[in-house]
Amino acid sequence: MKAVIVKEKGQDPIYVSDFKTPKADSTTSVLMRVKAVSIKNLDRAIASGAHYSVATKPFSPFVIGTDGVGELEDGQLVYGFGTEGMLSEYAVVPKNQLVPLPEGIDLALATALPNALLGSAMALVVRAKLQQGEVVLINGATGVTGQLAIQLARYYGARKIIVTGRNATSLEELKNLGADILVPLHQNQEELIATLQQIHRESPIDIVIDYLWGPSASAILAALKGKGTYQHKTRFINVGAMAGDRIELSSSILRGTDISLLGSGIGSWTAEEMQYFFTVLAPEAFELAAKGGLTLHTVSHPWQKIEKVWNLPLLSGQRLVLITDTE
Repeated sequence: MKAVIVKEKGQDPIYVSDFKTPKADSTTSVLMRVKAVSIKNLDRAIASGAHYSVATKPFSPFVIGTDGVGELEDGQLVYGFGTEGMLSEYAVVPKNQLVPLPEGIDLALATALPNALLGSAMALVVRAKLQQGEVVLINGATGVTGQLAIQLARYYGARKIIVTGRNATSLEELKNLGADILVPLHQNQEELIATLQQIHRESPIDIVIDYLWGPSASAILAALKGKGTYQHKTRFINVGAMAGDRIELSSSILRGTDISLLGSGIGSWTAEEMQYFFTVLAPEAFELAAKGGLTLHTVSHPWQKIEKVWNLPLLSGQRLVLITDTE
């Protein structure tokens, strides 16, 4: 079959026409004819061999991509995870990880949405347990997942949404997605803390969704700290570490703040919560997207051009999508 594979360890993916077709176990999985696949940081890390899931495994050529959209034998359009890669004519998908797609949804949007949904909806709903009328701060909101988090926070009932970002132009555009307060990250640490303290005094922050960690996370935690009196309860949910994997955390922040520090990622979600994603959160998001209620910026190319577009620079907030249904 046709596929995009890593043929030699450490090399960029290539398009081939003679890769072996996978076989599905009819009791637990199905064979999906693939139509579109989004390329994420996870896919790039796996393809390069740097990701922990493949770093120590013996190498053999493999199909890239972890998830995508396609068509089942009965013609139903679905989203699913590939057990043996995704960017190929056919992919094996577990039956319990299939989500039917609503009529009229854009396929590029449908394939780009779920990964960002895992990083936003799972943090907001499953880990933070967002309630109607709460105030949400999204740290690092200009990327794909941050942009979706803004839209979902509004949809789930947030009263006010505060966002941070380094690129002034990208940050300004977040107003169109529902952001209320913009906090630029190019100011120095003391100025950033003072800005956040003022915001927190005026609109006590209930939830922080953090995609950056590093200095900005330190500033947020410092801004939440009180001065000897009870402080508003805040749930701080870390989802990523784009600005660095380590921070220095004073124990006085934990003692001086009613704060819950949590992470949101594969290791923090139970099997039941993952099933909730596939049966409730993802179908709801797909329906909303089909009606124009969610948007993401995608850049689509035919999969045959993989060698030209694999290292193509993308703007912040854009997701590369490869279309297989081009012939």
